[in-house]
Amino acid sequence: MKSYLSYFKLKFINGLQYRAQAIAGIITQFFFGFVYISIYVAFYESGSADLPMELSELISYIWLSQSLFSLIYLWYKDKEIINMIKNGNIAYELLRPQDLYLMWCHKILGDRLSKVVLRFSPIIIVALILPKPYNLNLTSNLLINGIFIVAMILSSILMTMLVVLYHVLCLFTLDEKGIINIFMVTADILSGMTIPIPFFPKFMQNISNILPFRYISDFPFRFYVGNISINEGIISILIQIIWIIILFVIGKLLMNKALKKAVIQGG
Repeated sequence: MKSYLSYFKLKFINGLQYRAQAIAGIITQFFFGFVYISIYVAFYESGSADLPMELSELISYIWLSQSLFSLIYLWYKDKEIINMIKNGNIAYELLRPQDLYLMWCHKILGDRLSKVVLRFSPIIIVALILPKPYNLNLTSNLLINGIFIVAMILSSILMTMLVVLYHVLCLFTLDEKGIINIFMVTADILSGMTIPIPFFPKFMQNISNILPFRYISDFPFRFYVGNISINEGIISILIQIIWIIILFVIGKLLMNKALKKAVIQGG
């Protein structure tokens, strides 16, 4: 286990070095945050009735998603892993005495956490001091904060399982494009990153409730802003754990199958 933590630490420290990239990312998150909020403010002020979220809840939801964007978005490719698959250098990884699947999990999680560490605090601080209705509202409820932290830890693990699964599928296709990109776009929409799930038609909400994607961002953020009850939050945490186990088993089985039939490219 110590060797896997070393891979995590290496990727985490390496990711912290890209300060200019982090600054560009912060500016980007602020831009999209203000754009989304401005659109929703105009929408709410138009007098639309029976909206599924309060405006203050929705704005806090947007700022949380922007501050944690680097950790939760699913449209992610580890170029190092993709290049190893394409050029055949994955053969060197197979010679190591570690499990390749767990190695990828720790590398991807370390890289994603390093990015969110650099961007989270500046976005949250500015969002807190903005005038209403553009500001972020924090809760002082210890139980909600505790459940939210647990939900985000499980969310980061669930995100890692999905992203690693995408890279495992590349072992079969030998390319990251095509059907896998369609899968990732679908996941991005159903996770609530584009539009919060309550704004979806009822049939799409039912579909998203079954799939794992909404438990990465939609559930934790809506729970924190008060749009989801504590009882529903606890049930959703159990669903997160179930999906983590399911995706881990699927990923491991596919990885083992792919490595048995692996063809080393290049060389």
